[in-house]
Amino acid sequence: KSTPEGARDFVVPSRMNPGQFYALPQSPQTFKQLLMVAGLDRYFQIVKCFRDEELRADRQPEFTQIDCEMSFVAQEDILNLFEGVIRHIFKEIVDHEFPPFQRMEFSEAMDRFGIDKPDLRFDMELVDITGCAKGRDFKIFDEAEIVVAMCCKGIADWSTKKIKELEKRATGQEVGASALVWVKYNKDGTFDCSAKKFFTDENYKAWVEAANKKPGGCEPGDVLLILAGPKLKTQESMGKFRHLMGTDLGLRSQGFKALWVVNFPMLEWDEDEERYVAKHHPFTSPWSEDIEMMTSLDKKDPKLADVRANAYDMVINGVEVGGGSIRIHSRDLQEKVFEVLGFTKEEALKQFGFLMGAFEYGAPPHGGLAFGLDRLCTILGGKTTIRDYIAFPKNNMGRDTMIDTPSGITDAQLEELSIGVVLKDKAPAAAAGGSGGYPEQK
Repeated sequence: KSTPEGARDFVVPSRMNPGQFYALPQSPQTFKQLLMVAGLDRYFQIVKCFRDEELRADRQPEFTQIDCEMSFVAQEDILNLFEGVIRHIFKEIVDHEFPPFQRMEFSEAMDRFGIDKPDLRFDMELVDITGCAKGRDFKIFDEAEIVVAMCCKGIADWSTKKIKELEKRATGQEVGASALVWVKYNKDGTFDCSAKKFFTDENYKAWVEAANKKPGGCEPGDVLLILAGPKLKTQESMGKFRHLMGTDLGLRSQGFKALWVVNFPMLEWDEDEERYVAKHHPFTSPWSEDIEMMTSLDKKDPKLADVRANAYDMVINGVEVGGGSIRIHSRDLQEKVFEVLGFTKEEALKQFGFLMGAFEYGAPPHGGLAFGLDRLCTILGGKTTIRDYIAFPKNNMGRDTMIDTPSGITDAQLEELSIGVVLKDKAPAAAAGGSGGYPEQK
């Protein structure tokens, strides 16, 4: 069933029900919850999922999940069980023995790495230099909510031309920053900066001192790369830049590092719709301590971004290999969440009445997790794209070049389905760039 939340659906017209459509499943989310309500206390399935979204190295329109759900569990039960599964798989297949996985709050991941799936195999943590970067009449910094630096080790001997090429990369589609400022800390202790007419050596030394409080530090021979702007957007841009630079510097080609990222925001602001939407999906349970705040605030109050979800992702080498949450299991709370998301009672009943009705029969507390099977295989096999583990993958335009599809169908088929086709002028989609979360092969 097509729903307004989540990624874009692939829809299929129904011949027997003219004007109505099926939606290929993005995941079996509501069905596995119904199984828990029905009394099946444990479930798993290797399932095909479909999402009509922009493609990249770790995304395909059709992919495979190892989907799991359990009743009467808390977050700790889920994390312990599936961490054990992954540790066993990596030991058996690549003879790698993981230590216990680190648990990292979403907020810590964003502050330290600028991304909710950090690669912990290398340092290059984000350095907040907002306090010592403003007040020099440099508009980019002075008007920014946050100024963030990142130290790249040993590249001060790069030519100025090569360093300047990073400016194009930072402001390109992969990173999306508005501008990049760089500071060379030369081996002789001198400095060079792309905005040197605004700053002095004392400023640079203050930034280096801040960077030296982070693992790896900043020393002669290094370069500081600096972005500024709105806090979340700037952190996210620097997080993408960190992954790209880590790959370029050969820091992401060896070994395995895993962690859990926990307690994501329940909601995120959608600029296009001008409302809060579910960061994961609308069936994720908020932490009980945050429910009152969530339900008492205005639907557009920025404080709604502070409501925490009982959600978790497993991250290996900077790639999200699995994710899940503890689910809502009461109709009252589910209705409150739909209300915060802007659903009227009538809209919520029309879209999800089957689930809310099931909750009235005494739904158990339940939660689960789904692994991306293709992504796991990619990491275990040392590759850079899930296409290497899909028999007939789609290209960057979503086409299967083996059988040349998607393709048109006959007028007779369209008539049988009671639908027509209206083509809109549209520029060709850009090819997906980069390698997703995976390091490029050397």
